Amino acid sequence: MKSVCGINFWAGALPLRMQKKLLLFSFLFFAFLITLAQSPQTPRSYFRNPMGIPMELTANFGELRTHHWHMGLDIRTKAKENLPVYAAAGGYIASVGVRPLSFGRFIIINHPNGLSTLYAHLNDFAPELETYVTNQQYQQESWAIELKFSPDQFPVSKGTCIGSSGNTGGSAGPHLHFEIMDTQTEHRLNPLLFDFPLEDKVPPVIKGLALYDRGRSINGQSPKVVPIKKTPTGYTLVNAEMLTTSLSQVGLAIQAIDLVSGSSNPNGIYSATLEVDGQAMLAFILDRIDYEQTRYINAHIDYRHKQAGGAFYQHLSMLPGEGGVAYHPYQSDGVIRLTDTLPHQVAIIVTDPYHNKSVLQFLLKTTNPWLGPAANPAKLPGKKPTHFVPRNPLSIREPDFQIEFPAMGLYDSLPIYYRRDLFPILPGAITARYQLNDPTTPVHLNFTVRLKPEREIPANLRDKVVVQQSYGAVKKVKKANFEGQWVAAEFDEFGYFQAFVDTIPPQVTLAGKGDTINVSAISRLIFTPTDNLGTIKHFRAELNDSWVRFTNDKGRSWIYRFDERCPYGIHKLKVTVEDLVGNSTTKIWWIKRAPYKPPVKKSSQKKIAKKKKR
Repeated sequence: MKSVCGINFWAGALPLRMQKKLLLFSFLFFAFLITLAQSPQTPRSYFRNPMGIPMELTANFGELRTHHWHMGLDIRTKAKENLPVYAAAGGYIASVGVRPLSFGRFIIINHPNGLSTLYAHLNDFAPELETYVTNQQYQQESWAIELKFSPDQFPVSKGTCIGSSGNTGGSAGPHLHFEIMDTQTEHRLNPLLFDFPLEDKVPPVIKGLALYDRGRSINGQSPKVVPIKKTPTGYTLVNAEMLTTSLSQVGLAIQAIDLVSGSSNPNGIYSATLEVDGQAMLAFILDRIDYEQTRYINAHIDYRHKQAGGAFYQHLSMLPGEGGVAYHPYQSDGVIRLTDTLPHQVAIIVTDPYHNKSVLQFLLKTTNPWLGPAANPAKLPGKKPTHFVPRNPLSIREPDFQIEFPAMGLYDSLPIYYRRDLFPILPGAITARYQLNDPTTPVHLNFTVRLKPEREIPANLRDKVVVQQSYGAVKKVKKANFEGQWVAAEFDEFGYFQAFVDTIPPQVTLAGKGDTINVSAISRLIFTPTDNLGTIKHFRAELNDSWVRFTNDKGRSWIYRFDERCPYGIHKLKVTVEDLVGNSTTKIWWIKRAPYKPPVKKSSQKKIAKKKKR
């Protein structure tokens, strides 16, 4: 007797045709089960609170951040570290990682329902896992590490303690960052759709309304803010029921937050729907986002207004270069094209995952009806481009400055602004400084910058060339590639660009005096290397000629907490730091560790002396 997916049959007792039919049925049934397993839903009550304390949030899924949406829940840990963290459901630990900034120390668990959960900013892993990771770090001689596991290595049940909460990585305070994702696609799913123990009876708060002229590019515009107010029946305009405008193509944006019962912490909203004359035109719904798509937030918000210190305004119309991550179009792209001077009923419905909603309603009319799309002017052959256009690639060719800009690199059209700086060349610079627009316009994809050096660069210095992008106090440095007479690098922001030869090694110091530095009074060593261009690429420390693990959570300082690898005694400490182009500095110190005895205060010494006399 054979068994296929639980169907038992005797192969020899049936005609061949029937055997084939049963085998085909079994195969299709098995394929159906696989497909079902590969299409995870949002099961209710499947996941538990990953903490052992009541669930409170400091941030939710879809909260607006710089260059990204927040992709999970930030769970409050009472401003404490080292609270136990538990597996939200059964499965196995599929991977762990240790990253500077970003997640810090994190765990990913795969579950049998096709979903995975992520737990980040941990201080420690569970003991067996911690030992395994530490051993791997010492074998690979790397603090930053990412490891994958098979299902039989670290299986977990729902409620298994997997580590302790902390503040590692890009965390600004103690909390647990928690995500749910589709295991196959890695799309992050909104955890608040999974019935966690959070009470929420508070509707979202609509704080502002803004208008934009969508008959032209959004770039360079400032929002026309329209005052609104909350009434017992919902939100409406402050000054009148009707908003009259001279615009014929209107884009709307809202400023809104979500609240949870018992908390004043402002969170991101889940969805907003635009209705005109009772018809749904467009909605954005923050239910699933991929990390590769999260930069599209810069098309979802008024980026320029936020960069200038303003509030987040979320567009209710799609920009030409938007990737459709959050938006769900109904009848249009959300642009309200007013073809008459009649009043039109506008409603904006804002909801949270718990079905609480707030509605803003008003009448909208124009004094300048839309007459249809204008004809596109013909391109003149040989004419230099004057604008970046979202869906078209673009090349700028100047005698000493070149740009290769990709299609879909911007969200809306933008006039090209380029100039060569008249300031004198800075020390170490090999090119003039060039400006290309400014960073108040967001860029979605990397573009290539090429600069022509003012002089011939010797072969032994070509590996030392960098290109710097700057604007104000913000600077980014990339190692340059030589392309014939040009130096090239990729960037994702506009600004000033200049190339330098960097031959200055970074600096690293350890506080203390004498040939042997006594470190008995401290529990850890901290190094904060410096570099003339601000980039440390590599840090290595050796204790008694063996690699020793320094952590680098926050991206600037390297920290070693004394452990069994540095017992009491005198030790040789060797540190090497290297910058982006390979300039390096190596220093050696002798350090002494001994049981620490706090110095006795003079007042205490006098009391001891008096007791001895007695």
